[in-house]
Amino acid sequence: MVGHRLTRRTWLKMAGAAGLSAGLPVWPAPSEPPVRHLAPRARRVVYLFQSGGPSQVDLFDYKPGLAKLHGTDLPASVKGTQRVTGMTAGQSRFLVNAPIRPFHQHGDSGRWVSDLLPHTAEIVDDLCVLKAVHTEAINHDPGITLINTGTQQVGKPALGAWLSYGLGTNNTDLPAYVVLISQGTGKKPGQPIFARLWGSGFLPSEHQGVRLRPGGNPVAYLSDPPGIDRVTRRGMLDDLAELNARRARITGDAETRARIAQYELAYRMQRSIPDLADLSDEPDHVFDLYGPDARKPGTYAANCVLARRMLERDVRCVQLFHRGWDQHKALRRNLANQCRDTDQASAALVIDLKRRGLLDDTLVVWGGEFGRTVYSQGGLDSGRDHHGRCFSMWMCGGGIKPGIEHGTTDPFSYNIVSGGVHVNDLSATILHCLGVDHERLTFPFQGLDQRLTGVEPHGPVYPVLT
Repeated sequence: MVGHRLTRRTWLKMAGAAGLSAGLPVWPAPSEPPVRHLAPRARRVVYLFQSGGPSQVDLFDYKPGLAKLHGTDLPASVKGTQRVTGMTAGQSRFLVNAPIRPFHQHGDSGRWVSDLLPHTAEIVDDLCVLKAVHTEAINHDPGITLINTGTQQVGKPALGAWLSYGLGTNNTDLPAYVVLISQGTGKKPGQPIFARLWGSGFLPSEHQGVRLRPGGNPVAYLSDPPGIDRVTRRGMLDDLAELNARRARITGDAETRARIAQYELAYRMQRSIPDLADLSDEPDHVFDLYGPDARKPGTYAANCVLARRMLERDVRCVQLFHRGWDQHKALRRNLANQCRDTDQASAALVIDLKRRGLLDDTLVVWGGEFGRTVYSQGGLDSGRDHHGRCFSMWMCGGGIKPGIEHGTTDPFSYNIVSGGVHVNDLSATILHCLGVDHERLTFPFQGLDQRLTGVEPHGPVYPVLT
């Protein structure tokens, strides 16, 4: 180290402090001015990501004519020249598979919702259902990467990282971007959820998401090691901050100063995270609202309760990843299980936020990386393949018109008829609701002003905005 003698004592202190923050990102300094291009309609966002591809045919995109067509061949004029996955490319026939459960109309808006989602059906008047979302990705990892980072190329910043970079944090004691992961009941872990999906890419490292894990140690390496008390830790951090500040003055390296802030936030999180993750102060009626799984750490329902607690504490972006929606076989059993895992808790989160006066300035987004085919994969009633041409998602809360649908599809829920929403249009809409112009939120990298939505023409879905 130039200009400074690194003693054994200093090195030991630095090594001990490093354990505190290993794996933790750095958050913007409280004084960093946020980007405000527009009047924000929401302060925060919770993204309920349903990994695997929920079936729009069976959940939201009601097509009454499919019952009579069950078991018949999908017309070639409908399928066209669509690229399909290797799992169905060899099929000689593509048989129409009608929805596995009936649909009924609900709410004052009269929206059609599958009986698989009885709790979501109760909140349809709060929701805006996007029925013509589309993506060019046909497999899971490219699809999840595209909808989260704006491109199928790995290594780009996630939506939450862009929000942290552009808007900073609302709560200096908690991360600006937090991630929770759960697994569907009765299913082996499916497609992996890689940490790069909440990474910061080429943005400064302080903007990457922090994953909260179930159990007594929600954030890796956050707890003090044996023999280190809080007073000792404070002294170690002060010494390390001085050492890093000297280094930063010599090199001008912004990441060195960022590391100082990283250690400081980790120190504050030693108090804020245990309080956040402790659900013992939640009354019984809250657990009843979210469902029986809400008392089981690591479940989707418990993560929804945690998400609400984070939103109450003004965390900028909370993202839940729930695996298990990839129903290539045993569609009736697996889809019913997946809906049972997520339906009540998703609706409860909206209800809970509304009761607490938080829904007006919180944006809620629900959906996955693509949808499912109307035709059956394998034998009739077996499963459904990936389908990116059209699928359904819903949004509600800050900045979104309630009780509406946007977009239409053909009678087979196979092709878009009107109101198409590319996944990058969705991201532009989320940014818009939080007061950010997606074309003006940029970062210089490799000779290009990079942005979340890329260089192709995309934009907010204005008809759904208040």
